Amino acid sequence: MNLTTNPDPAILNELTKRILFAAPAAALFLWVAWLGGAYFNALMGVLALVTVWEMDRLLSSAGYPGYMIISIPFAGLLWFSPSLSEPIRIAVALAAALPFGLSYTQTGASFVKKWTSTLLIALYAPVGFLTAVMVRGFYEGSEGFWLILGLFLMIWGNDVFAYFGGKSFGKRKLAPSISPNKTWEGFGFGILGAAAGALIAWTASSTFPVSLLDLIPAALIASVTGPLGDLTASRLKRLAGMKDSSTLLPGHGGLLDRFDAMIVTAPFLYFYFAYIL
Repeated sequence: MNLTTNPDPAILNELTKRILFAAPAAALFLWVAWLGGAYFNALMGVLALVTVWEMDRLLSSAGYPGYMIISIPFAGLLWFSPSLSEPIRIAVALAAALPFGLSYTQTGASFVKKWTSTLLIALYAPVGFLTAVMVRGFYEGSEGFWLILGLFLMIWGNDVFAYFGGKSFGKRKLAPSISPNKTWEGFGFGILGAAAGALIAWTASSTFPVSLLDLIPAALIASVTGPLGDLTASRLKRLAGMKDSSTLLPGHGGLLDRFDAMIVTAPFLYFYFAYIL
């Protein structure tokens, strides 16, 4: 009896594609994050715009199409909102709310559903990417870079520890109807992973702008919001009957698949760094 097991060529091929794409992509992303300023803003803006397209694709497949021709301008207005005057921001908010009032003069709920999808598509991903840019912009130079790197290391650490912890020790399902592989045990390990990510960022930098004690609540926030972002994306994909948000990234799916945790985590960490610390 031959007990030797040969690796599945398809799995090896997929893993090779993931590594060959991920290594240079991560290096490019970190380099642009180091540059900061307009460079990081432009990169994140492009990523946000592509994710808007993926969100429209998912919601349309799930039976909740929006008005993409309106989502794109609203996303752009949101992105440039920090540089817009207050009257313009108020006018945009009123323009977004007005159709809800008008919808009650029509029969049926289709218009309300479409407009809700339109706003969700326009706001969901751009808010996450924009607040990540704002976290990077808290500090110039290396301090801002280390802060945004700390944000990503907490997210990545949470994801990696949750995956391997859940795979090794997971028994109790976290959200079986949305993501059957997620467990409460994995969630617990994810907290340790976020803490490890925060510790790595803090110890690796001599110019980290906040104390290690201040990073503890940030790691706890990332431990909750990261999985929440992942579950939200999983729910959308399940409704749409799709495995990935797109096939743009070889071996990795789409941008929403890679940034789902950050999209939800960045706004909460921005609020924490800006208004609590």
